Amino acid sequence: MSSAFSRAGSGTPDIGHSPPHYSSVRNISPAVLNLQRVYEQNRQRLPTKDVASIPDITTTQQTKGTPRLLLMGQRRSGKSSISSVVFHKLPPSETLFLESTARIQKDSLNSFMDVQIWDFPGQIEVFENPNLTFDIDAIFGEIGALIWVIDAQDDYLESVARLNNTILHIQRSYPHINVEVFIHKVDGLSDDYKLDIQRDVTIRIQDELSDQGIENAPVNFHLTSIYNHSIFEAFSKVIQKLIPRLGQLEAMLTNLCRTCRFEKAYLFDVNTKIYIATDSTPEDMASYEICSDYVDVVIDFTEVYGSWPRTQQWRDRLEKEPWEQPLEDQVACEWAESGMVLADAQRPIMLRQVDRFLALVAIMKEGSYEKMPQINMNVDVVVKGLTEFFDITKPKEIKAVAPPVPAGAAKGSGQARS
Repeated sequence: MSSAFSRAGSGTPDIGHSPPHYSSVRNISPAVLNLQRVYEQNRQRLPTKDVASIPDITTTQQTKGTPRLLLMGQRRSGKSSISSVVFHKLPPSETLFLESTARIQKDSLNSFMDVQIWDFPGQIEVFENPNLTFDIDAIFGEIGALIWVIDAQDDYLESVARLNNTILHIQRSYPHINVEVFIHKVDGLSDDYKLDIQRDVTIRIQDELSDQGIENAPVNFHLTSIYNHSIFEAFSKVIQKLIPRLGQLEAMLTNLCRTCRFEKAYLFDVNTKIYIATDSTPEDMASYEICSDYVDVVIDFTEVYGSWPRTQQWRDRLEKEPWEQPLEDQVACEWAESGMVLADAQRPIMLRQVDRFLALVAIMKEGSYEKMPQINMNVDVVVKGLTEFFDITKPKEIKAVAPPVPAGAAKGSGQARS
């Protein structure tokens, strides 16, 4: 990196998550302690009004209508590790100390959209255990996607058989559910062996579904690992299917790339490093990794230098000579904006945070600094369009409608009724 500049506004990105639930054990592992510490730190950063409004994820009334991601699979397949790394920023090396999941863990994602993550214990068989009865509609009725995790380094035949049985059951009543198969723990395998496992799993599932008369089931396959960016890319694909009018987002980013001659543009969720949209150019894993790490650096920088209190004296000093204008007019983005140049390819990368949850990251071509005023103007327009997009697509609160007044109730009121 030959040069870098960064500026953090007065606002700090809100990174708050509900704490994971763990079974009562005598010895608390270091990973559990670390998760609790991260949660408490994030909770302290939240303003008071936001803390009071955090929903209780244990009640069904408050979560009605919220998209849900179900993490299912065999025991020790890596479900809890995936949830901790992606949604709680737990270092992958510390997932070795996580306890095995003993009951359903419900977690709420504090992000640009309300999403719940339910982690199912591997020993629970929803459809096959006659001793346990589940409310199937309560589990699958509001689901956005079913994520089935398969351990690629273990015997996966039983897991594939359970997955087939689950798909056959939900296809009868919930055919709209997307089934995302994470072929997990592939970091220690060769590229050829990864593809062989993915091909074998795909054939076994598709053949079983075809034998049962189910064609073109919404089943997708991903090779994942918590030790690289593949797990974040897989979750990006899952979340994108839950976003209404995703094509309009992609069209906005594509037009921005054509106008400003960007090589690639991503719209990131800063809390999870999941990109919710990108332009129409072919995806490049290396570009995503660079932009994802860049988001981490800028957000960490903002949390350190953007959260200290500003006094009125400090504000007055910045608004006097030589600027002579209000501070709001001097800052292009009140959250965070940054730029840097890669030394190897001389490609500038710029970041503009849309709000406390979303950030636009773009990889520019060499020599783009000569047109920065025009680029900043175009980016401002796109950021405004993105803000309006999410305001429009955000679910509106349904106001209660008063019941009609019976005809007899109008008597004696002194008013005529039509």
